[in-house]
Amino acid sequence: MKALPGEFLSRMQAELKGDYAAFLESYNNESVRGLRANTLKGNAAAIAALCPVKLERVDNTADGFRLTEAWEGVGLSPVHMAGLIYMQEPSAMLTIAIADIHPGMKVLDMCAAPGGKTGAAAARLNGQGLIVSNEIVPSRAKILESTVERMGIANAAVISRRPDEIAKAMPEYFDRVIVDAPCSGEGMFRKDERAIEEWSAEHVSSCANRQRLILESSAQCVAKDGMLIYSTCTFSREENEDNIEWFLKTHTDFELAEQRRLYPHTFAGEGHFAAVLRRKGGSVRPYAPLKLTPCKDKAYAEFIKDTFTVPPKGTAYAYQNGVNIISAELPEAIAPMLRRSVGVYAGELQKGRFVPHHTLVMAEHGGEYARMLSLDESDARLAAYMRGEEINCPEAWRGYCAVAYRNHPIGWGKAVGGRMKNHLPKGLRAW
Repeated sequence: MKALPGEFLSRMQAELKGDYAAFLESYNNESVRGLRANTLKGNAAAIAALCPVKLERVDNTADGFRLTEAWEGVGLSPVHMAGLIYMQEPSAMLTIAIADIHPGMKVLDMCAAPGGKTGAAAARLNGQGLIVSNEIVPSRAKILESTVERMGIANAAVISRRPDEIAKAMPEYFDRVIVDAPCSGEGMFRKDERAIEEWSAEHVSSCANRQRLILESSAQCVAKDGMLIYSTCTFSREENEDNIEWFLKTHTDFELAEQRRLYPHTFAGEGHFAAVLRRKGGSVRPYAPLKLTPCKDKAYAEFIKDTFTVPPKGTAYAYQNGVNIISAELPEAIAPMLRRSVGVYAGELQKGRFVPHHTLVMAEHGGEYARMLSLDESDARLAAYMRGEEINCPEAWRGYCAVAYRNHPIGWGKAVGGRMKNHLPKGLRAW
């Protein structure tokens, strides 16, 4: 690892005092890797049992695990492809662990990419309520959309807007607003040497100022009795406690409910800060529901009838150039921001026929497939399908089928004469 900045070390020595030696010693250890079991798709313990490495529980959350040995090629594994896991550093799990999210809530993830906290929040919503996941940088928003798709989140809207625009459109709307703020990244030093190279006292100060702007907008989005959850992966007091103190002085209708710090010498992780701010004042504003045009296309209806024995939950709407299945109630105010994904993108109409999208087969939409080919590691067809090859299937099958890893869909296939044509997107294939 590169040498740590001298000014950073001086700051940490002043902050930690007697604990400084233990903190410094922690940098002689390897960074800690972890994963979250996606409980939208199954029981956490059962998912962990499918992982081919030894895991141990993370004590601040029920669905988090540390890797106690290396897992090479995890991104190419069927467990990952099926959206059963999300690789996440254990300390970062703290944010959602203390957010107290329950089914039916309206949640805003303000700085959401790459999507780990959106996925964890959605798992706690369990398909009920709404999660609006925002990322202002378009390239990172695409990564966020991919995470939402792989995790199978059916009640999300992914947007790409400035925090002040969201605050203006949807004030006092959300039960929970998550701000995992862009920061100086001091908690990334063991795992990313670029964070060391980019660190400076000026960068810390710049981040703190930007975080205050984001907090200012985010606070406006919180409904009465709702919570604003603020977190960073840095140790600087300016970006953590100082920002919380500033916020409480300038927002007297909020109170501090909880505040925690994790250091690499006190917790088996890279380090994190999180605070829960509860709104005492404000109101719960009523919002008119968004009106969309229901899909009445015959080709779509025939596809659903042929492909499912139990159709996906929600209503199918004609949206942009395709069909989206939306189960959550959306406010009319969000309409100008909907330029990315919303609900479950089912697919599109092409020359009078309906072509399903990968999002539909990955989503936890509650539908049951008429034909699902479930494979496991003992079946050579699993690896072949993941490589993008055609595989064998029952002779009698015709049409679109879900191809699954241990009953967890990983993609579409199309059955013709005992052969399954591969419809797994090329960018997702394992080799």
